[in-house]
Amino acid sequence: MNAFRKISHIAASPMLGATILALLLAAGIGLRVWHIGITPMWLDEGYSAYAAGKGWHFLWTVVPRYETHPPFYYSLLHVWTFFAGDGLIAYRSLGLACGIATIPVAALAARAAALLAGQDARRADVVGGAAFVLAALSPMLIMMAREVRPYPVMILVYALGILAVCTVARRRAAGLPVRGRAFAFYLLAVATMLWLHTLGPLFGLALVLALAMLIVGRGLDLRDWLALAVGHIAVAIVYLPALAIMVDQAPTWITSTWLKFDTHDLWRRVTVVHAGPRDDMRIAAAILAIGGFVVLARSAIGRRLAAALLILAFLPVLVSLAISATISPVFIIRTMTPLAIPAIILLAIGLGGSRGLWRCALIAALIWLSLSQAASDVRTRRAGPTQDWYRAIHWMQAKFRPGDVVFAYPNEGALPFDRATRDLGVHMPSVPIPGPVPTLNPPPGSWYVSGSRGVPSLDAAHLHAIAIDPKTRAIPTIWLLRLGPWAYDKGDLFLDELFEGRTEVGNYDDGPIDIVGLRRDDLMGTAKQP
Repeated sequence: MNAFRKISHIAASPMLGATILALLLAAGIGLRVWHIGITPMWLDEGYSAYAAGKGWHFLWTVVPRYETHPPFYYSLLHVWTFFAGDGLIAYRSLGLACGIATIPVAALAARAAALLAGQDARRADVVGGAAFVLAALSPMLIMMAREVRPYPVMILVYALGILAVCTVARRRAAGLPVRGRAFAFYLLAVATMLWLHTLGPLFGLALVLALAMLIVGRGLDLRDWLALAVGHIAVAIVYLPALAIMVDQAPTWITSTWLKFDTHDLWRRVTVVHAGPRDDMRIAAAILAIGGFVVLARSAIGRRLAAALLILAFLPVLVSLAISATISPVFIIRTMTPLAIPAIILLAIGLGGSRGLWRCALIAALIWLSLSQAASDVRTRRAGPTQDWYRAIHWMQAKFRPGDVVFAYPNEGALPFDRATRDLGVHMPSVPIPGPVPTLNPPPGSWYVSGSRGVPSLDAAHLHAIAIDPKTRAIPTIWLLRLGPWAYDKGDLFLDELFEGRTEVGNYDDGPIDIVGLRRDDLMGTAKQP
């Protein structure tokens, strides 16, 4: 409550400011929870729920063998289910809690940055209020808060890390030692980022360099340097097991990933995290960013802070782009969503230190950006999911008969499918081909398409063997669930094998979800045609 009061002075009346922020918080929460309980998990979310539903042995001995990310997030989600349960909303509630918490944390980080830049408490409150608005309505932050993935946790931790960096820098500016609770919290944030995601080291590095930009050369004594050295060495040691997992997984990812590095419209794809999906949002954000730079350029510490915010907002994405262009594609927009936090801070800072007509222009830009983002959020929520597993299952229900079986090829398709049938209370048995995720010892001749060691693609001989197996032949109707057949079943080899002696009785094709029903010819006379 005290933190809420600190950032509520965005108008002459604290009560009015608190009311406005309360309404914005309600709007931010509303956009985050809209249809959250009726939107099915997509593939990656299915991976998260699948791993989190396993025991500790699976999480820390099996997951590192096939999953490119460290098992920390899945373990955190596993613990969360002890208290929240394992239903759809329960799984989503961790990201939702982090997403809601990010709003005031981003505001407090912006306020701390404004104070570090030399703004007084009242102007810092204005900056915090502006950041509150932007964090509440940011399309990317809202989207990630709904995900059963590590990204909402990463965003919150990054915001807390930036808050800690600004607090440590303020202590140093006041002549206080670096060491203390804020520094310990900074180290914890860096270590957590390293363990949350394979690309976590990029965000950890950004936090380290941002702190260095703000405190190096500002009278550090021997004890400060010792604290910095010992603290960062401790973080590096803690990270070593996660580094070993990444090094072990990297060769498969580099040689097998189906991802391609696409440079088309790259600048828009990068800046969607910082501003939003439309060019008018980018223009409004650019106006606010200019205002922030103008304010920060007035003092030496402000210029340092501007450089630190640029590092925090762009270093991870620039490094990921460099890796994608030279080694292997790793740049995916959702992995960069924590970068919205330093961008929000920069956009908000100008409002606290500008005056006259220029400040009016910045306020107008903030209003335009906020309203545009809110409109975009509403359109996105109305558009529905990109992988609508519930609709696919409802389509199958009218055609599915006792004895029918779903063949999931690749095997990972069973993860969101089984999750969706559980959510709906529908019984449709699935058989992952060639086995459940992870299939770590696939038949000879198999290869990995996606970079995951748990999802193999089979050669023609093994697909033929599965199709002619007596158990397969005995199934009345096989519903072949295919995700990315262009990658895993090139030439429709498995589909053609299963077609032998069968007739198509249904075809569902909706984006990445491709389902083909194949009923035995000898049963067609007793089956009602679709």
